[in-house]
Amino acid sequence: MMARRALGRQFGWLWAAYAVSAYGSGLGFGALPLIAVLVLHAGPAEVSALSAVGPAVGALIAVPLAPWVEFRRKRPVMIAMDLTRFGAMATIPVAYAFGRLGFVQLLTVSAVVAAAKIAFNAAGGAYLKTLVRPENLLVANARFESTNWSSIAVGPPLGGAAIGLFGPVTTVVADALSYLLSALGITAIRGREEAPQASEKSPVRAGALLDGWRHIMGDPGLRALYLNNMLVSGLIMATEPLLAVLLLRQLGFPPWQYALAFAAPCFGGLIGSRLAHRVVTRHGRHRVFRIVGTLRAVWLIGLVFVRPGVVGLVTVMAVELAIIINMSLYTPVLATYRLERTPKHLVARTLTAWSIGQQASIAVCTALGGLLADVTGPRTALTAAGLLILATPLLLPRREQTLQHEPEPSLSPS
Repeated sequence: MMARRALGRQFGWLWAAYAVSAYGSGLGFGALPLIAVLVLHAGPAEVSALSAVGPAVGALIAVPLAPWVEFRRKRPVMIAMDLTRFGAMATIPVAYAFGRLGFVQLLTVSAVVAAAKIAFNAAGGAYLKTLVRPENLLVANARFESTNWSSIAVGPPLGGAAIGLFGPVTTVVADALSYLLSALGITAIRGREEAPQASEKSPVRAGALLDGWRHIMGDPGLRALYLNNMLVSGLIMATEPLLAVLLLRQLGFPPWQYALAFAAPCFGGLIGSRLAHRVVTRHGRHRVFRIVGTLRAVWLIGLVFVRPGVVGLVTVMAVELAIIINMSLYTPVLATYRLERTPKHLVARTLTAWSIGQQASIAVCTALGGLLADVTGPRTALTAAGLLILATPLLLPRREQTLQHEPEPSLSPS
């Protein structure tokens, strides 16, 4: 209780807004591909394009948004991005009601929502750095992380039930409304936000688009963690469609067991995120990055050994639980370090660059995994992902001094 009160009422509103949109997104998890299949009778190629191309296009759209976000007050940007996502998602049930829903619309909505999410997260990270004292950043990030995993655990099963009862666009409506409620929550945050200071040069100069990547690649600690995170995220997410084909089509798992295999382990995210502050205090950040960063990568190969029946179901749940506990412990520590290492005038561009790199890696790894699975089968593709991810700990910072290296003040505020 003391820790919660220490973060203040303003953080409480920000956390509440995040929770509302997170649970809305949890309810709407996978809604667009599902609508493409159930309503538009889309084939595998179209569904894959919706899952990979839409977010990739959204990442490209987000590139020029980064300087725009950087040099504006962050609260209005967050509200604008929530309203943008609300408006985009709301077009789907409206078009469905009038019989005008098409695949191009789903692809467009996917791209717009992905771009708005990146911009929102960049503004939110920059705003959090001004809202919370430095010593409380890890606690705040851990709360966001626990909320994220609990929403994934609860949302998809409830969303599936809602679709079965009320129709295919039900969860899209819930997701859209969650963004509207999030915007209202952010509006309720009181206190004047200081306007960012721009230099005499235009903040939208061409070089400003790349300043986030320059900062990341110029800092040895951030560079190592960035490259590691891109590969780990890409390889883990690439296994999702492969595992769906393996479990549902080849091993004959019923859909409810498939949903359970992914939803139940997400409660492990509550365990890892709650341990983050305690583990860092006791063992130090460098050991968390090295040990937990390694542990989150070693379990993926276990998915190769999934078999039919209860044993197979337990295997998937055990592997997912181990990955999620370590990821949920690691992620808030990484998010906090990233904010601490980034000057105030570069936070939005750095977070945007980070998100774009991660999104691009997921799209590329997913596409390559799908191609390999088409040629050799999903189990072979899972084996390749599981073996490749075992090499990713080599990219983690090897010395504690690397994490303590001071960033070069080479970039101007513009």
